[in-house]
Order: sequence, then C-alpha cells, then structure tokens
Amino acid sequence: MRLVVFCFFASAIFPSVSRAQVPVFKIAPGDSSIKFFVKASVALEGQFEKWDAALTFSSPDVSTGVLEIKIQADTVNTGSGMKDGKLKSEKFFNVKEYPVISFLSKKIVQTGPDTFEVRGDFTVRGASKPETLALTVLGAGTGAGEVNGTMAFDRRDYGMDSGIPFIKIADRIEVTVNLKAQRISGPPVALKPQAAGTMVQESRDAAVGPH
Repeated sequence: MRLVVFCFFASAIFPSVSRAQVPVFKIAPGDSSIKFFVKASVALEGQFEKWDAALTFSSPDVSTGVLEIKIQADTVNTGSGMKDGKLKSEKFFNVKEYPVISFLSKKIVQTGPDTFEVRGDFTVRGASKPETLALTVLGAGTGAGEVNGTMAFDRRDYGMDSGIPFIKIADRIEVTVNLKAQRISGPPVALKPQAAGTMVQESRDAAVGPH
C-alpha cells in the first residue's frame, strides 16, 4: 500500500519538477513579424499578417530547442491587391488547397556567442524541403530577447515556377523573421559564449594541418 501511495505522489510531483527545470518561452506575434523579399523589376516584398510560433526546450541545453512556425498563407500582404491575388493563386501559394506555410526545426546549432543555425523542414504548397534559418539572438540570458533570422529558398523547388504579368521576378525568395520572446518560467538557456572562438581556432587548425 505504501508503495502504491509513493508511486502516486511521485507521478504527481516529478513531472512538475521536470517542467520547472525546462526553459519555457512565449512569443508575442503582435510585437513580431515575418516578412519576405523577392528581387523583381517592380518592388515585391511584404509580410504575413497571421501566424503562430513556438520555441520549446526539453532541457536548458540550446541544442534541444525546437522552433515551429505556422503561417496563414492567405494573409500575405504586399500592399497591392493585384500582387496579393497572384501570390494567393494556384500558381504560387495556392492558399485554397494549402492554407498553411510551415517551418519545423530538426536541429539547432550554435555558431557564435549569439548566432545559430536552425535546420529544419520548410513546407509550402504541400512540398517539404530541408532549409536553414540563420538566427541572431539579442538579449540572450536576460529573460526577454529578440530573435532575428533570415532564410533563402528557390521558389521552383516548391512548384512556384510561374511569373507575374509585366513583372520580372527572381527565383530566390528571402524570408526574414523578427520574434520577440520572453522566458515565462524555468532556467535560462545554456549558451556557449566561446563558440565563435572555438570554431575559428578549429578552422585555423584544419588549414595548418598536423604538426
């Protein structure tokens, strides 16, 4: 009987202790943005008005982080109704059949004191490809920070190989994210302040070769 009671209390207590040991972040969409830019004969840039983002960790180690972004494709806004209509059409985002554009990270690698490579699956029009989001974090360790990132992809890889009448557009699309995040519970994320110096030294060692 004592064993049963102990197991009951253990199952009730340990999960809460575990959660307390994990950094928990909240991202505020109202203070954040996801924008895009395409080199074209006429300015072609804009943002998405509705999206959700979550940054979760299974431990304080930054490499255990998972970044997930879900964008409502039909909220694209270039400031031009004609351009928005073309981007929402079947030839581009095809928002009726594929309403969500998403990014789900598979691995986070720290490349410097405040820079990271976030590798994951980017999905547009139902097609998923591996892409890398390069991030810079401002205010790391303070409990509130700003995450700025860029990712470039070839629109043809996702079936968007059409053009827009009277507008010459490039195949490369650049996406920029600006996320305002706040740690609402748990410990700070454990970063590696010497990461950049270590990588530079390793590169030099590789260039010099064995002594």
